[in-house]
Amino acid sequence: MELRVIEKTDTELRIEIAGEDHTFMNVLKGALLEAEDVTAATYDVNPEQSGGQTEPILTVKSETTDPLDCVEDAATSITDKTTELRDAVKAA
Repeated sequence: MELRVIEKTDTELRIEIAGEDHTFMNVLKGALLEAEDVTAATYDVNPEQSGGQTEPILTVKSETTDPLDCVEDAATSITDKTTELRDAVKAA
């Protein structure tokens, strides 16, 4: 997975996540929206209206936390949940 920061301020982050599709981006967006510190999270994958952009661009806004930290926390949350699921399936 390749990441490229497009724009970063104290309250907003725009990052390109190469090689991913709606499946992963929806999970990541959902995990971000569950966080108290995140005020908005969305992504765009629309090459026709974005000047040829084909990789998803994630936008995260937070008024209280570095948005990059919010992405890291969301990734950790996803990892934890998938580990719990894997363990439950093994135990079944």
